[in-house]
Amino acid sequence: HERKTLKSTSVLRLHANLHKALKQAVKLDLIPGNPVDKVERPKPERYMAAYYTAEEMEQLFEAARGHRLELIIQFAAFYGLRRGEVLGLRWSAVDFEQKTIEINHKLVTCRENGKTITVGEDELKNKSSHRVLPLIPQVEQVLLQAREQQELYRKKFGRSWCSKWEGYICLLPDGEIITPNFLTAHFGRLLKKLNLPPIRFHDLRHTC
Repeated sequence: HERKTLKSTSVLRLHANLHKALKQAVKLDLIPGNPVDKVERPKPERYMAAYYTAEEMEQLFEAARGHRLELIIQFAAFYGLRRGEVLGLRWSAVDFEQKTIEINHKLVTCRENGKTITVGEDELKNKSSHRVLPLIPQVEQVLLQAREQQELYRKKFGRSWCSKWEGYICLLPDGEIITPNFLTAHFGRLLKKLNLPPIRFHDLRHTC
């Protein structure tokens, strides 16, 4: 029954975890043999990553100019950043003098007390995920515009400005953070509006 609702990769992962657990049980003489050995494993599905051509990216860059996702799209396309890494960017990670950006933080969604919440954390996917990248001129220009725009919004909203996400770059006009789910939904709508091939936001990483 589970096989009908799960992808091959998920079944293979479950198979490996069960096999490892029961292998330990065999070593401890709790069971005579590993029953998972008798289960037929599905063949792994070959994943074909989607990506945009240079022409399609130019279309996207042009259409996103001035859009709330403009900077986010540029970070993913030029640097291949993951969704959480882009949304977790903070001004303290940008050195305009040395022309560098440090990837040292990410934004994630999780469940707490039955609610979906968004939190920032310093633990990235792996050791190589923590890196320092060059600040290229095109991204620097949009970053400076975003910083100026953020200050204008802060003054406009006054006490209504959300201070919880102080220091983060990817914010909505009222200071609220752009969440991973918000990004996914609005990125899809933007592509549909442009009549561009539908891809996941993560596929900009493959495009990079």
